[in-house]
Amino acid sequence: MPGRLDIFVEALPDPVLVIGRGQRIVAANIAARHLFPALLEHISLPMVIRSPDLLDATARVFAGGAATTTMLHERVPVERVFEVHAAPLRDDGVDFAVLTLRDLTAARRVEKMRVDFIANASHELRTPLASLLGFIETLQGAAKDDAAARERFLTIMRDQGQRMARLIDDLLSLSQIEQQQHLRPQSPVDLVEIVRHCADALTPVAQENAVTISIEAPDRLVVAGNRDELTRVAENLIENAIKYGASDSGAPSSVEVVISLVKLGETRTGARLSVRDHGAGIAAEHLPRLTERFYRVDAGKSRAKGGTGLGLALVKHIVARHRGQLRVASRPGDGAEFTVDLPLDT
Repeated sequence: MPGRLDIFVEALPDPVLVIGRGQRIVAANIAARHLFPALLEHISLPMVIRSPDLLDATARVFAGGAATTTMLHERVPVERVFEVHAAPLRDDGVDFAVLTLRDLTAARRVEKMRVDFIANASHELRTPLASLLGFIETLQGAAKDDAAARERFLTIMRDQGQRMARLIDDLLSLSQIEQQQHLRPQSPVDLVEIVRHCADALTPVAQENAVTISIEAPDRLVVAGNRDELTRVAENLIENAIKYGASDSGAPSSVEVVISLVKLGETRTGARLSVRDHGAGIAAEHLPRLTERFYRVDAGKSRAKGGTGLGLALVKHIVARHRGQLRVASRPGDGAEFTVDLPLDT
């Protein structure tokens, strides 16, 4: 392809592919190469993008010469949506098709975030809000001069208000993470330091539940990620293990946290965070749904312990954003083990 067009394509901010006859890729700018790591010039477009709609749009440009627009949905490694503008280009008597990809992922996620937030917030806030209103009406009426009832009701109202605040915080965090899920964090983060910090912060909760926390880890293990988000992962998993792995009788129990170096496939190495408790365990039918929003194995117990039903959903989305993997293994009566694999910082 003539050098002047190659230079022009490279200067464009959006991903751009120039396709020649026979669906051969003759040029691609740096944004396109970043989007499609397997991209090489002079290979066939279907070998890089397996989208019938996009291939049809390119064929129509060569057949009729008219510009056209289509959508491209990429689902690996994370779901992304692009609007693709395919336009004809003739240079020195040679026909090309220029594909310009506009990333709509963030806009789509914002819209989905807005719809989901309204639906989830209205559903989950309804019960504590109704409870607050009921107690307020009682305090204004029958219990107006009852000091003991007023003290008891105000305590419950405070708990309900705190529950709503936690719920809104978790919903906002989840929406923000979902909006950025297509952007992989790249900062070097010491996973061992994060886990030890979270375990120290949760020591009072562990003592209150008669649980001891043990940590087996190397001195340092650095992964590519976002420190605040990975702190949220460790905090959620360890706190859940403490609260739901504690014995109902008050007998001493333990939570084991293990961080290790593991193989992720044939060529990749990663860090593994494993959090195991010795509680009642989880029945097999619940395991596939644990990371759904507001799914609770025992709704009453979860609310009593201050859970919002969003903790594991947050963990799942953070791990996915870090291109990691979350697994759960549990049997009734044998506790539960949550395992997170994350790529190393390379």
